[in-house]
Amino acid sequence: MRLLPLRVLGRWVKRQLPTSLFGRSLLIIVLPVALMQIAVTYVFFDAHWQTVTSRLSEGLAGDIAWAVESYQEDPTPAAFARLSTRAEDSMGLSIALQPGRALPPNRREPPVIFEPFFAPIDRALDRALSERLDEPLWFDTTRYPAYVDIRVAVKGGVMRILAPRDRAFATQGHIFVLWMTVATVLLTAIAILFIRNQVRAIERLANAAEAFGRGADVPAFKPHGAKEVRRAASAFLDMRSRIQRHIDQRTTLLASVSHDLRTPLTRLKLALALAEPSKTNAAMKRDLADMEHMIDEYLAFARGEGGEAVEAVQLRDLIDEVSEGARRAGARVAVTVEEALTATVRPNALKRALANLIMNAAVHGEHIEVAARPRPQGGVEIVVDDDGPGIPAERYEEAFKAFGRLDEARNQNAKGVGLGLAIARDVARGHGGDITLERSPLGGLRAVMRLPG
Repeated sequence: MRLLPLRVLGRWVKRQLPTSLFGRSLLIIVLPVALMQIAVTYVFFDAHWQTVTSRLSEGLAGDIAWAVESYQEDPTPAAFARLSTRAEDSMGLSIALQPGRALPPNRREPPVIFEPFFAPIDRALDRALSERLDEPLWFDTTRYPAYVDIRVAVKGGVMRILAPRDRAFATQGHIFVLWMTVATVLLTAIAILFIRNQVRAIERLANAAEAFGRGADVPAFKPHGAKEVRRAASAFLDMRSRIQRHIDQRTTLLASVSHDLRTPLTRLKLALALAEPSKTNAAMKRDLADMEHMIDEYLAFARGEGGEAVEAVQLRDLIDEVSEGARRAGARVAVTVEEALTATVRPNALKRALANLIMNAAVHGEHIEVAARPRPQGGVEIVVDDDGPGIPAERYEEAFKAFGRLDEARNQNAKGVGLGLAIARDVARGHGGDITLERSPLGGLRAVMRLPG
């Protein structure tokens, strides 16, 4: 149970730490330097500055005790005049006699923000004066910038002594603190410059990898930065080349497969077209049409539209085009899109993904609503709603599996092969986004496609 507060404190500290590499690297360098400077400053004030201040205060207290004792031995005006002149010439003390006066009732306190600086001075001077003088006394270290005001009760009045401030304590401590602060700021600035250059190379690598994941090319990217970062960048370039070769080989293979499969299908269709009409002939034509449709679906899923170039498109025009195709197929589609809303995508791939979502909604519902809007965190969001029977929430992810068919939940399209949602999600993720399913306000299924900016 005792470890619980420590764990809570540890989690709180982790949440306060910076999450970026730049912030963490800067903290690793600056924090030890700052702690060292604070420690050195503390040691300086505790072991040196206060010691020097105590010695100076003791010397000043001895001079003041001598002046008081000398006056009390011969309190005549002539003797006081000689005493004042000697103290001014030899000790730098300005001494004045105030007959009939009394000591102030309270000591003047420094402002709260300056109290940590004046408290050690006051303690040292109070201790030194109390050890050397038996008479009541009063002093003020804050009234005058260059002097310390000390007053001692003597017979017949008050002796007031104005002593130079540098006789009471070491006045050069602030210069040391200033130099320590300047050194810390200078080291921090140098660290920021060097860390920024190293982190920038990692950011370039991350941006290039993200762009490649979305299908965009980054021809100007070259390895930069430290040896380890350049090694990672070179490995990324090699990986990109291998993936691109694989995509090119797959595209070529799919083109050959498509050609080889369509040639015998075309011959069969021609043969059936020339044959005598019959029930068997009609059934074979339907089988060929289904086979051709399935081949198109399989090839589209395997191809993934990976070789298409990325460009900025007007979403309104693209969604209208896809929705018009659904309307021609008999669907009722309502579209809500801002006119100026754009997205940087592979147009044909996105068009195919949206067609799959809209046609899937049209098969299972009578009314479809399509809306596109910008996201607060950047990018766009395309929502497709239908009023069909929907899918149970626990089976949303299962609906995205390739060749999956949820017969008991949705009336499946007889021509479908279970690839529509899988193709749509593959396209969305290929752009760096994703598709999720929800319960639609219309009562059916809602498909939400999120794309980055």
